[in-house]
Amino acid sequence: MSVHTDKLTIKSNGNGDIVDITTKLGDIVTNSGISNGIAHIFCAGSTGGLTTTEFEPGAIRDIKEFLDRNIPPTPPGPDWGDYFHHETWHDDNGHSHLRSSLFGPDITVPIRNGGVRHGTWQQVVFIDFDTRPRDRSLDVTVIGD
Repeated sequence: MSVHTDKLTIKSNGNGDIVDITTKLGDIVTNSGISNGIAHIFCAGSTGGLTTTEFEPGAIRDIKEFLDRNIPPTPPGPDWGDYFHHETWHDDNGHSHLRSSLFGPDITVPIRNGGVRHGTWQQVVFIDFDTRPRDRSLDVTVIGD
């Protein structure tokens, strides 16, 4: 069994920016020399998330609108108040932390025959929930034979 580590660097616009990382992840898997196993991707930060989706404009819009309706940047109505996180740090990204917690900071995908295993219309994506553009670094660990 072999272990290969690498990182993916992403420039993000923040505010729910969704970035397709499938090709870059595939390049890391290819360079690892591992044919069969798993690739684990981790975002070291509490305002980013990883998932899979069909990376097309309609699905991207659906994700963003779902998040805006269910975890809005500004809490809805006077009965809600403000996000408690804002009281702690006096910043504006309480919703970013909630969104990140919903998606999670990592994902593991299988590797078969030297490539990332995913469906025809399925891509691995990073979502930046923070309120400003960021340079993100994702840790990638490839394990297998």
